Amino acid sequence: MLFTRKQLFQLILPLIAEQFLAVSVGLVDVMMVSRAAGEAGIAGVSLVDTLNVLLITLFSSLATGGAVVSSQYLGKKEEDNASKAGGQLIITTLFFALIIMGISLIGNAHILRAIYGDPGKDIMRSATTYFIITAFSFPFLAVYNSCAALFRAMGNSKISMYVSIVMNLINVTGIFIMVFLLHMGVEGVAIPTLVARAASAIIIYLLIKSKKNAIHVSNILHAGIDFTMIKRILNIGVPNGLENSIFQIGKILVQGLITSLGAVAIAANGVAGTIAGFALIPGSAMGLAMITVVGRCVGAEDIAQAKKYTVKLMQLCYLILGVLNIGIFLLRKPIVDIFALSGPSEKATLTLIIYHCICCCIIWPLSFALPNALRAANDVKTTMTISIISMWVWRIGFSYFLVNGLKMGVLGVWVAMTIDWLFRGICFGLRFAKGGWVKHAYLR
Repeated sequence: MLFTRKQLFQLILPLIAEQFLAVSVGLVDVMMVSRAAGEAGIAGVSLVDTLNVLLITLFSSLATGGAVVSSQYLGKKEEDNASKAGGQLIITTLFFALIIMGISLIGNAHILRAIYGDPGKDIMRSATTYFIITAFSFPFLAVYNSCAALFRAMGNSKISMYVSIVMNLINVTGIFIMVFLLHMGVEGVAIPTLVARAASAIIIYLLIKSKKNAIHVSNILHAGIDFTMIKRILNIGVPNGLENSIFQIGKILVQGLITSLGAVAIAANGVAGTIAGFALIPGSAMGLAMITVVGRCVGAEDIAQAKKYTVKLMQLCYLILGVLNIGIFLLRKPIVDIFALSGPSEKATLTLIIYHCICCCIIWPLSFALPNALRAANDVKTTMTISIISMWVWRIGFSYFLVNGLKMGVLGVWVAMTIDWLFRGICFGLRFAKGGWVKHAYLR
């Protein structure tokens, strides 16, 4: 067996902690904005965060591609190639991140208006301020995501967990000082987030340079460009990036629909989305573990173990998600009270949380954790096709039908979202069970 039970838990538990800490940054931002700038601040940050996710999806997806390639090389006992792939991954993601940052800074307010129209003067002011400051963090996020993915490929998820702890401490301390002591608004939340992301990128890059690691990256300024290796990374990363980018574009289009419903819907969707992010943490961690574990099995050309570990990780995913979401369901009222929402916004938020907790336990693992096993086996075009079709037909199409046709309000958007989950889950489950992915599961 390529992984013992102890090794699996040593990989998964830090991943869960890391995901929890990563989501905490966004949660603290929303909570502090609610205290500093009210619902207009929450709405502005929510709009930008939705757009930011799209803009950083590209290098996050490339990081996944690099992790798959490196994991497969480690499975074949080719550590030199694994390290070379790691260096090319950092160079590639940093290049794209700098371009995205430049576009975001130049287009700022124009991009927001083109997507969201006119959500209101106060909301737009908060959104543009938050967008400008956080755009400077994109290169740092690219480096951090790439290095964290490489450590996970080695089975060492503790490093990124420790760095996340440092990032959260910097973020929380900075926000406390700027919001509560200096009485700053949205700027007081955005600046510490930028500083925290920069610090985490620098720390984890210095750590990945150590030659004690199975994957170590020398000075990227002298690494040169290996187009063959970059092509291998892009063969995984581009379909994954295209899939995720279109997914985020769909979310932005739906966000525009929510914007048309007014400030109450925007605030409720933003807060419920933040809480839902916590509800999905174990599933996201399990998806990252799939990349490492299945990628290593595929590199070793052991498909039987790839299937066995996928089933085992999916079972664990369902168990942990169930326990967490039951807890959120039971504690939903005190959790929502933290955000100091108005009566209508609070009521709408509670409804969304109840609905999400139920669907998350049943549908989400098959639709988002399982496809990472397929991606780790190079079956990226199938997952991309299924995801794109599902997004446009179910999430986007049904959102407009349920909101405009059936007048379901913001709940209609969330119902359409879970129909999208269901379609994906059925398709990915059948793909795995029938074994159509196996023919892709060898290095080329």
